[in-house]
Amino acid sequence: MAAAKKDLVIVESPAKARTIEKYLGPNYHVVASMGHLRDLPKSTMGVDIDHGFTPDYQPVKAREDVIEELQKLSKNAGTVYLATDPDREGEAISWHLKELLGLPDDKARRVTFNEITKKVVTESIAAPREIDQDLVDAQQARRILDRIVGYKLSPLLWRKVRRGLSAGRVQSVATRMVVDRENEIKVFKPEEYWNLDVTLDRVEKPGSIIARFHGTEQKKMELRSEDEVNTVVDAISKNDFSIKTVKRGEKTRSPAPPFITSTLQQEASRRLGMTPKRTMSVAQQLYEGVDISGEGTVGLITYMRTDSLRLSEEALDAAKKFIVGRYGADYYPDKTRTFKTKAGAQDAHEAIRPSNVALAPEDIRKDLTPDQYRLYRLIWGRFTACQMANAVYDSVTIDAVSAGYVFRANHSELRFAGYTAVYEEAKDEEDGERDKPLPDLREGEKVLLKKTDKEQQFTQPPSRYTEATLIRAMEEKGIGRPSTYAPTISTITDREYVVKEGKYLRPTVLGEVVTQLMTERFSDIVDLQFTARMEDSLDAVEAGKRAWKDVLTDFYGGFDQEMQDAEKALEGQHIKIPEELSDEFCDKCGRQMVVKSGRFGRFLACPGYPECDFTKPIVIE
Repeated sequence: MAAAKKDLVIVESPAKARTIEKYLGPNYHVVASMGHLRDLPKSTMGVDIDHGFTPDYQPVKAREDVIEELQKLSKNAGTVYLATDPDREGEAISWHLKELLGLPDDKARRVTFNEITKKVVTESIAAPREIDQDLVDAQQARRILDRIVGYKLSPLLWRKVRRGLSAGRVQSVATRMVVDRENEIKVFKPEEYWNLDVTLDRVEKPGSIIARFHGTEQKKMELRSEDEVNTVVDAISKNDFSIKTVKRGEKTRSPAPPFITSTLQQEASRRLGMTPKRTMSVAQQLYEGVDISGEGTVGLITYMRTDSLRLSEEALDAAKKFIVGRYGADYYPDKTRTFKTKAGAQDAHEAIRPSNVALAPEDIRKDLTPDQYRLYRLIWGRFTACQMANAVYDSVTIDAVSAGYVFRANHSELRFAGYTAVYEEAKDEEDGERDKPLPDLREGEKVLLKKTDKEQQFTQPPSRYTEATLIRAMEEKGIGRPSTYAPTISTITDREYVVKEGKYLRPTVLGEVVTQLMTERFSDIVDLQFTARMEDSLDAVEAGKRAWKDVLTDFYGGFDQEMQDAEKALEGQHIKIPEELSDEFCDKCGRQMVVKSGRFGRFLACPGYPECDFTKPIVIE
């Protein structure tokens, strides 16, 4: 009697394969496809626009050995489980595998794992499904749209601006956002305002407070000039101060929701200084499995490409048990917290959370790389905190009054840590609020003016984007989806349309020139609302509400017309990119140095080349 055939499970990466093979046992053979094995060709567009946008998919040349091996294994296997990532791209990879390996419908089954734990893997294998063609079609539409835009626009940029340039649907919009912010900063006109602080001493007991000008007894007011400040100082110097009101209260703060892709990338950027690309790479390692002493390979977090705040009942129960056990019943709220996912989210997966909340970061630190530990601690902390009680603060606000002017002092003090025992959200900009403990003043108490401090200030222009704030802005405007934020930011910095100075993103002269050309000639491509509507159309394909080729047809008519108009308008023209001047001067000849790009990135060069060949690296403080 012939031995029963082993079932074959195909995943994307070797790490994932090792973890899953351990859970499934000897009747399964788990192998990695190493990502895409079939795609549009590299050197030509590979889309027949005239015949219904038919794609010409080709086996990936560099992966021929893998394809051959998989063909051999699948032929001799029982069932073939296609277990690529649980998103549109993963669905498309599974579909390409099925086509490439010539698998009949009854032999190919699709399984997805929201987390790679023994329970989820065995349950998923026991309940496989068909490939979801709507998901595949949404991914095909995105791929073909991006291919058309890239292959039609890039040659135009090569001819009219500079060889080697590229344009893309989402990258062009992201670059435009950075350029628009830079233009806002350039036209910003600062407005003057003044802060006025007073130091007030108690009369009968020791103690003093520093209070800031708030307005008159009737209304809040800004001081706009030194004359206005001097008017107030003159009046309060001649009049007594007294405490008008002392308000004591309790403030509570609730924890932030668990992470989704965009908020994880933002927080890792702010707290850990990780780029979005690095964050996703480390998160992928945590999801696919890490060797933990005494446990073997363990998938530590749920799938990291998600826009949903949903949490499973099981995860919520585990969090409750853990919090009550470690911190005590006071640290768990009256009722379980749930969070509402924003309208328009795909909601295909849970929020990002630890697979097992009982695996505290400190307990497994020795098994993780420094980056894995820092990111796991962030995800674990945010999830645990989101199920904990509010933090409670005692707050006091004191208003002192003189000559009809009100000066205010605030202070708040933590009374009960609640969720802050585990995690507090980082801020984009630290606010320097002056918050010192205040003496126990009574309403009506007389106080003496000891000194006044006035300080001239000017309103600040909007900040340049950081990677974190650009992702947040893209998400708010509906540009891109969880899987596209990190690659988009990598693309615009790799193409040198945008450079990173410290933590801030600044457009280069090249980025500004290309954006201006795109805005004049391809207004749809760089229109934020148009791009957001296109994402909605792709979501409609995924939901089975629109045919993918209709989306392409609707887009292509207008785009093709814009291409023809641009070719006519730019006939015979070549757009020169102005030199990007630096603040540095040549050490040899004293000319103002310019920024150049080379094989190893940007550097400073003397514009007097070839007679002066002095160069030096760019140093960002």
